[in-house]
Amino acid sequence: MDRASGPVFLIVSMCLESRAPPTVRIVHSGHACNIEEEHYTERVYTIREGETLELACLVSGHPRPQIRWTKTAGSASDRFQDSSVFNETLRITRIQRHQGGRYYCKAENGLGSPAIKSIRVDVYYLDDPIVTVHQSIGEAKEQFYYERTVFLRCMANSNPPVRYSWRRGREFLSQGSDKGVEIYEPFFTQGETKILKLKNLRPQDYANYSCIASVRNVCGIPDKNVLFRLSNRTASPSIKLLVEDPMVVNPGQTVTMVCVTSGGEPAPTLTWVRNADDLPRNSVLNGGTLTLPAVSMEEAGLYSCVASNNVGNPAKKSTAIVVRGLKKGRFWITPDPYHNDDNIQIGREVKISCQVEATPPEELLFSWLKNGRPLRSSERMVITHTDPDVQPGTTNLDIIDLKFTDFGTYTCVAALRNGGIPEISIDVNISSTTVPPELTVPRGKSPLVVQEGDTVDLQCLVSGKPKPIILWSRADKETPMPDGSLHTESYDGVLRIVNVSREMTGTYRCATSQYNGFNVKPREALVELTVQYPPAVEPLFTEIRQGLGRAFALNCRVLRAHPSKVLKYEWKLGTRLLTMGQLDQRDETDYHVRALNREGYGEYTCEVTNEAGAGTCRFLVTGRAYAPEFYYDTYSALWQNKPSVYGFKLQWTQQNPLSVDRIVAYRLGIRQMGQSRWWEHEIPMEGTIGKGELISHNLTELIKPEAYLVRLTPITRFGEGDSTDRIITYSGEFHCSFEDEAVCMFSQDKTDDFDWTRHSAATRNTKYTPNTGPSIDRAGSKQGFYMYIETSRPRVTGDVARLLTPMFNVSPKSPYGTVTTAASYCFGFYYHMYGKHIGALNVYLRQKGQSGKDSSVWTLVGNQGDRWKLAKVNIHPTSSFQLVLEGVRGLGIEGDIAIDDVTIEEGECKDPPPNTLSLFVHAYALHTWFWSVLTHLSSQTQI
Repeated sequence: MDRASGPVFLIVSMCLESRAPPTVRIVHSGHACNIEEEHYTERVYTIREGETLELACLVSGHPRPQIRWTKTAGSASDRFQDSSVFNETLRITRIQRHQGGRYYCKAENGLGSPAIKSIRVDVYYLDDPIVTVHQSIGEAKEQFYYERTVFLRCMANSNPPVRYSWRRGREFLSQGSDKGVEIYEPFFTQGETKILKLKNLRPQDYANYSCIASVRNVCGIPDKNVLFRLSNRTASPSIKLLVEDPMVVNPGQTVTMVCVTSGGEPAPTLTWVRNADDLPRNSVLNGGTLTLPAVSMEEAGLYSCVASNNVGNPAKKSTAIVVRGLKKGRFWITPDPYHNDDNIQIGREVKISCQVEATPPEELLFSWLKNGRPLRSSERMVITHTDPDVQPGTTNLDIIDLKFTDFGTYTCVAALRNGGIPEISIDVNISSTTVPPELTVPRGKSPLVVQEGDTVDLQCLVSGKPKPIILWSRADKETPMPDGSLHTESYDGVLRIVNVSREMTGTYRCATSQYNGFNVKPREALVELTVQYPPAVEPLFTEIRQGLGRAFALNCRVLRAHPSKVLKYEWKLGTRLLTMGQLDQRDETDYHVRALNREGYGEYTCEVTNEAGAGTCRFLVTGRAYAPEFYYDTYSALWQNKPSVYGFKLQWTQQNPLSVDRIVAYRLGIRQMGQSRWWEHEIPMEGTIGKGELISHNLTELIKPEAYLVRLTPITRFGEGDSTDRIITYSGEFHCSFEDEAVCMFSQDKTDDFDWTRHSAATRNTKYTPNTGPSIDRAGSKQGFYMYIETSRPRVTGDVARLLTPMFNVSPKSPYGTVTTAASYCFGFYYHMYGKHIGALNVYLRQKGQSGKDSSVWTLVGNQGDRWKLAKVNIHPTSSFQLVLEGVRGLGIEGDIAIDDVTIEEGECKDPPPNTLSLFVHAYALHTWFWSVLTHLSSQTQI
């Protein structure tokens, strides 16, 4: 077939139901350093920080399972790339240490329980080591000598734990190599640090010291080292601050703080911090000089200069920046406390209080004016001030025995002693009209009924003079206000809520505060707010697929609504009214279709309304068939009897085939990747398709090695249904790892003594034969599957088990379709032959038309160790063929043989294992082994 022609479509066949719950296993394809098994249930994947993590989740099952990756059994976090969370492959580029942990792959397809497997990712790293130096000086008074001891501590963050070594100059130091040197790890930091102790310093101890940190080259991480020069001038840092403490400045002033080193070897590094936090954004740091241009009150605080050179403890000196200012001026009036009446009356006492926050507080000065004239403290006008160290600063004016002449405007003036800051003035009027506040709710303002999304004003009227600040809160004091706070201040008594929502329904409290008013028991009022909203209904949208002539019902349910007592509904098909009514005590309504006709297809709506609006349920009723589901759990493309083409067995099941009219055909479309032309073909269906029924269709004349996009569309008398696509690729290789229960269409020989068994190390019982058989599959997983022969009783020496591959066609060399010369194929597999009683593993080539003439192509005898090994052999069939894998039971029960990852590739083997022996050597070994078996049996017979 040339590239312009289309593929050939063969016969359709149907099989029994082929639905299977999901299975899953995790394999790696990234930059793994090592893969280890741990406790039978968890695999450990080791990777170097900065490399790319790539984990593939291999699933089987039908319908095709949905896959999701999670971390530590929770939801996918921002450590995932969003596109990878729901893919088979999880990929994290430049992985960081915090991204280590346990990753889970979950697969589910609605059959049985979800399949879940996990793998622990261990991220390896090594930071640069740091050396810190400490010294101690001891004095023995009677002998009059000093002992000066120096400790060099080396630390490095790492995973796995770091190993340290010390070098003085070029000399490696070890415990005991020098009496003046001691190397140890503190008990409480074991594995985290290594200390080099230089006892009673000697002249030779003044030298260059290197600390080498190593993780033993795991993951290719090189060793790292740091150099420290110890001399008789080595000393811890000391610094000086060339500034006043505290620094009192005005807002807008430029502040410069200078820090200089006064000692330390090596030269210390200087840094600045504020309140142990970050510096202001606009600050300028130049060496030890920190500049704050146009300083503000928010930038005030404690600033510290820190000097460090890893010798001794860092040096630290601090200064406080105090930015002068006044803020939050408030007042309140306190009536005579000895009378129950809150009114101000002549002959009684009244107190006016004024409060201001000042920085620095000791500079705060208060003065009082009456009608604009200075007022001094007297027997009847008593002026007092709080302690200046108590914030905020407060001044009180007590008027004893209030007289008519005392009525007027009193002004409290707050200032700072050295000026430079604007004063704060607060006016308070005392007169016969100065009365305590009262709160009322205007008529018609409670209860309030509004629609969701509106803007609403809650209002309390304040009477009295002066008018205080109003505090709004919810009646339930623990419920926050719409802005999230517990209280909201209002100067005019109005609380405005924008875009009101249903959660804001409830009772709101307005109350007077003591500020800017009377210091009396708060006055309160309540406002009821009711937020109406349209009905919330379900389902919002549902697609219903039905065949002609069938009966079905539509249901629309009200979840919540306000008001909920009077709800009306209307059912429509398109714009045509079907029925209407009112929901009295019910919260749902149904519409029944007794026999669906063609006019009954379309969009049905159920609109439920109240005063606030409507909620709508929508139902799309259609006769479209559901999409088919391709069956992926099949092995690779089939070779055909032509050299340049291949064939493929397309398999699928139909989703919910009985929900619509009978599927009469499938439209099959196929397009070669990279081209735009489609070939289409209808595949007729006879009878009714059952749920889970596997349908097959053979594609032939596909050009090697091209890939194809296949589209499958079901057809009913309604018309075309939903399509589904898949890509077919040609690899030129047959591969089977026995993960699927169908074992890639391998079969057991009917004439042998026993069968091969599909098993995994996680479920295999080694109680009776612990010293034979694999502990993992070839990929390194305890959950992975392989095929093996169980040699325990009742098996006896010489018993044979044969496993047959599927039948393969040969690619002919002749243009007439006949095989004139032998074709070349590479047959490969992994074998595990461990145990002292291992017999033999043989491979035979069986060709069509040569019954009883199997050709030996590979054989191996005896114990090969507890590991998987690769075998490859060239075969040259001249007709359709299959391979026979024969396991022979040895002299005892410790003789289990296993195989895994079987492959057949076109062409000669490109990289055969270096330890593959010639057939002659294998045959000789097999002959020797059989001779020993016969001798053993003969001796048993004589006994």
